[in-house]
Amino acid sequence: MIDETPVLDNHLHLDPDHHRGIDAVRDFARVGGTHLLVVNKPSWHLGVEAETGEDFRAVFERTIEVVEAASSELEGRAWPVLGIHPGLISRLVDDRGFSPDEARDLMQAGIDVAAEYVDAGEALALKSGRPHYEVDDAVWTASNAVMRRAFERASELGCAVQLHAEGSEEMTEVTEWAEDVGLPAHKVVKHYAGGRLEGPIPSVICDKDELETAAERGEPFLMETDYIDDPDRPGAVLGPKTVPRRVQWFLENGHEDAVRNAHVETPALVYGIDTVNTLEQA
Repeated sequence: MIDETPVLDNHLHLDPDHHRGIDAVRDFARVGGTHLLVVNKPSWHLGVEAETGEDFRAVFERTIEVVEAASSELEGRAWPVLGIHPGLISRLVDDRGFSPDEARDLMQAGIDVAAEYVDAGEALALKSGRPHYEVDDAVWTASNAVMRRAFERASELGCAVQLHAEGSEEMTEVTEWAEDVGLPAHKVVKHYAGGRLEGPIPSVICDKDELETAAERGEPFLMETDYIDDPDRPGAVLGPKTVPRRVQWFLENGHEDAVRNAHVETPALVYGIDTVNTLEQA
């Protein structure tokens, strides 16, 4: 641990079959990391080319298995975040011949299956979003419909939704859609966010400038690496040691309040998790 504080990476991926898997968790723990939110890798990265919602179940089950293994390496614990990567719609439409509506229906069915795991207490939150790159209007509309389904299911379950979406500092329309179906704005998290964001809670990529912006802003935020655990892209995004190192840097620069915000208060607000007591019980 670092100065007895919980240290949470809000969004990373683990691949126990093809790359570092639990070794990455050990790296995280070795430099003071205590808690992880592990997001399932895109389904096609695990060899799943889904035809029905049920086909995503293998992806979710494998993620839950690696999360259980990760928890045994941590002073705190790990939780799974399950859902459908929004980039799947392009794979379905462009490569597999689906219409946008057919792709929407399949991805919504996958969200419904992910929600079953949240309902059973086996996952903490849902993952959804929309492409962060340019797509045509039909694909954009279908993608927004998938995201809205995630909001509907999260509202029913009382859980959060992590969004993969375009870079922006203003996404209040998205949180309004969530609130329209009963999901509070603070239950919507924008993964790979900068330090300033209106609407969702920003999960700030661990760039020092963006973290300083978030700290100075004083609003709820989380910290992440988006570590992808991909042997073909070893330098992509950030390594698993980054969040603990940035927490140490925060503390050395007098940002104790920001550390408590990102690693205790905001996790409790968004996910209802207690990173302090789960640390003490580990």
